[in-house]
Amino acid sequence: MIRRSWWEDRIRSLWERRPIVWLSGVRRVGKTVLCRSLESIRYFDCELPSVRREMENPEGFLKALGGGIVAIDEIHRLEDPASMLKIAADHFPELRIVATGSSTLGASAKFRDSLAGRKFELQLTPLCERDYGFPGHENRTRRFLYGGLPGFFLAGERDDREYSEWMEAFWARDILELFRLERRSPFLKFAELLLAQSGGRFNASSFASPCGVSRTTITNYLAILEATQLVHVIRPYHGGNSREIVAMPCVYGFDTGFVAWAQGLHEIPAKDRGFFWEHLVLNELHAGLQDDSVMTWRDKEGHEVDFVRAVRGGRADAIEVKWSVDAFEPSGIRAFRALHPEGGNFVVAADTERPFDKESGGLKLRCCPLRDLVGELQGA
Repeated sequence: MIRRSWWEDRIRSLWERRPIVWLSGVRRVGKTVLCRSLESIRYFDCELPSVRREMENPEGFLKALGGGIVAIDEIHRLEDPASMLKIAADHFPELRIVATGSSTLGASAKFRDSLAGRKFELQLTPLCERDYGFPGHENRTRRFLYGGLPGFFLAGERDDREYSEWMEAFWARDILELFRLERRSPFLKFAELLLAQSGGRFNASSFASPCGVSRTTITNYLAILEATQLVHVIRPYHGGNSREIVAMPCVYGFDTGFVAWAQGLHEIPAKDRGFFWEHLVLNELHAGLQDDSVMTWRDKEGHEVDFVRAVRGGRADAIEVKWSVDAFEPSGIRAFRALHPEGGNFVVAADTERPFDKESGGLKLRCCPLRDLVGELQGA
């Protein structure tokens, strides 16, 4: 078992400000284990009929608890999950609750109350470097190939059947129950193609024929995959200049192990390390920032910036991802800064052990290791 202490601390920190934490994430990402790891927590699994019956009278159930910290897993299985959490927040201030589900959408379909001011949302991502130990070559290679779902990462051998079975469970438990889609094959075909082409620019028309559905259906499928957190849609950053490309977002698979599985890889070639490293950087950004501020940028002359963090007030931080810091080339950020002068310039490289400043092509850069990236961004 991997003890995800960094996430435990984040839940406790959020509890200091609001009584409820809604913990989302894809199946088998470790929500249940994380909840059970919290000291002195009482755990209830709403998949069990006996637990759901116990909660039919929310006031009586909460009163019997008396106080302390409580985990309510798969809370969207309840008939009215919002009522349970609203009563807890408004009338039982001595309680702290972490409520979990396979996705935020799983609960929102039944939520009759937004719980504004009562809860924080926290998306549990696949393993970060803080989770699996000191960033070394062996750990990163395993993380690339096996992925960041804890059970997969810790497996003695990589088995493609495990990834296939996970996808079948994703269809049966997340998609059918939430969306009632009728056509399994084209949907899963599209999901696998997206994973195999992870990091590429998205064009709905290019998927319609291979999947045997219309362009509109492909667009709907993408929205579902984004809502259920199987993919991350990274949209273009722009400021209205005609030289900037504003269409065709980049779509990344949620986990490197599933990307490797969809590509048929059983080892990571040296030439692909930078590709998988980019996915780890995006995972770290999502884990640390917990918002939708991560974007990408490209202009019509072919200049690109891997990731852009949009900040209020017109500031935009540019982030270039390199396997080696010496491979950085400044033309992309230079073109970006010609249009968007305000913001920091960051290079996150696998061979960087501590943050440092440098200049390249007239640009001031902050080079940093992955585990320091979010802190550097927030302190910029």
